[in-house]
Amino acid sequence: MPSGIRQHAGRLAAWAVVAVALLVASGCGHQRNPIAQLPAPQAAPPPPETNPQEPTPPATSSARIPNSPVPPGGVSDEDLDFINTHQPIQSEEGLATWYSSPYKGRRAANGEIFNDRALTAAHRTLPMGTLIVVTNLKSGESSAMRIADRGPFVEGRIIDLTVASAKATGIYRMGSARVRLDVFRSPKPIGTGGRWCVQIGAFHSERQAMKLKALLLRKYPTSSVIEFSGQESYWVRIRPQGDNREQAEFIASHLRPGDAEAEAFLTRLD
Repeated sequence: MPSGIRQHAGRLAAWAVVAVALLVASGCGHQRNPIAQLPAPQAAPPPPETNPQEPTPPATSSARIPNSPVPPGGVSDEDLDFINTHQPIQSEEGLATWYSSPYKGRRAANGEIFNDRALTAAHRTLPMGTLIVVTNLKSGESSAMRIADRGPFVEGRIIDLTVASAKATGIYRMGSARVRLDVFRSPKPIGTGGRWCVQIGAFHSERQAMKLKALLLRKYPTSSVIEFSGQESYWVRIRPQGDNREQAEFIASHLRPGDAEAEAFLTRLD
């Protein structure tokens, strides 16, 4: 073989060796690449937002209640369509009032910032987010709204309205009125389940609230008991183990006004 051809063949062989080496290196690198590019483990999701107006219960208490969002403004067009094409699933009659300041800027019981321009209301036992229609029995005015808060904690009243809801039902100027409350849709069962507590108040002094708290802790050692301040008043809340409804009903029925010097209200938390 001529020397020029031999030299050319030698160069080809050398290039072949380099190419093979590069292919091998490339293949090994491809096998390692997926592991090298695995994403870092994601952090655990943040815990549900809590209500800063309510003190955090002890670690032994039941889990916090997750937020229950409502549509912007309280009700949506889809809510109105649903009401116009369905019959109420539950109704009750009683006294309605309205509330506003000093709750502006604070979180309602559903975890969202209280907004008195939204068509929402406070009820003690309907699940958060329940779609209702409130009708003023005197004037006939009515409006759709959603449950977004807890209350009223006054005997004889069944619902507290925001300013927007009170104006929509003709109750704003009257201050209070007898109403019919029609339930159209609820995100959770109304008659079963739920997470419950007993709210007791209002006390005029913190000493009275602390005295009742100590009594309830001795009487119901497995329950979570907290005291907290309201508007120029103090309250006590007892959450039975597991937020059990039957236990909450038992406690509420066995607390006499003479014992606590305040009313006890069975209240749903979720």
